[in-house]
Order: sequence, then structure tokens, then C-alpha cells
Amino acid sequence: MTEKSDKKEEIKKVQTESDAPTEKEADSSASDLKKKKKKIRHQILKGQAHIKCTYNNTIVTISDLNGAVLGWSSSGLLKFKGAKKATPYAATQVVGDVAEKVRKYGMSELEVYVKGVGNGREASIRALANRGFDIQMIKDVTPIPHNGCRPKKPRRV
Repeated sequence: MTEKSDKKEEIKKVQTESDAPTEKEADSSASDLKKKKKKIRHQILKGQAHIKCTYNNTIVTISDLNGAVLGWSSSGLLKFKGAKKATPYAATQVVGDVAEKVRKYGMSELEVYVKGVGNGREASIRALANRGFDIQMIKDVTPIPHNGCRPKKPRRV
């Protein structure tokens, strides 16, 4: 029995020595895995910019033509507080932040959809043009009621 157990131990030692990678091999295989996991960014040349300007905030979202969001930002996200969130300056800063996030996709042409009646409407469109985007179309998609809500009944005094 001792001879068999000795042979098994020798076989185990031989297998572990030959199968186990050295420290250098382990480091190189780990770095290879990291390289394989690296995402490949697709070049998206044409996209959409959705700008929502309210009295309280400005939100800019850039997506591809299918609607998949590539990057977004808002003036609240950039630490603007209170009434400063709805200013044209905040809108330009928001566009700058989104442009940095989307730069890795190589986007150049945009269709701009503007919603709302805030102060940052024109400033955000100008900022998009100044950031190097070629604006193909500007469309106002602010919801307008066709008939509106039913008015209140007249007050009886």
C-alpha cells in the first residue's frame, strides 16, 4: 500500500509542476484577459440630440438614430442649484459635458429635437454647433394641446 501511495504522490507532484503556470505566465495570461475584455467602440457618424429646456432645468441627451442613448447630462448633474439651472450658461456647460461623453463614438452629424420653453433652448443649440457637430435638422417637439383641458366652471359670488 505504501508503494501505491508513493506513486500517487509522485504523479500528483509531476502533474502540478507541469500544469501550474509560473508567476510570469500567470501575469501575462491575466493581462491577455484584460485586453480581450476591452470593448470595441463602434463609429457612429450620425445621431440625435434631444434637448429638454424647462423653467427649472436643462437636460441634453445624445443617441444614435435608433434611439439608443450614448450620453446625457443635465444642469442639476453639473451641480447648478436653484434658478441657475435654467440659465443659458448652464445649458452650454451641459452640452460641453455631453460632447465629452460622446466624443469616443466619433459622432459628427446631429439631428436636434428641442422640447420646452426654457432659457437654454438657443444656447444649447449654439453650443452643439460650436463643439464641432454638424447640425442637419432642428425640430421643435414641444407638446402643444390642440383643445386643452376643460376650463373651470364660472365662479358664483
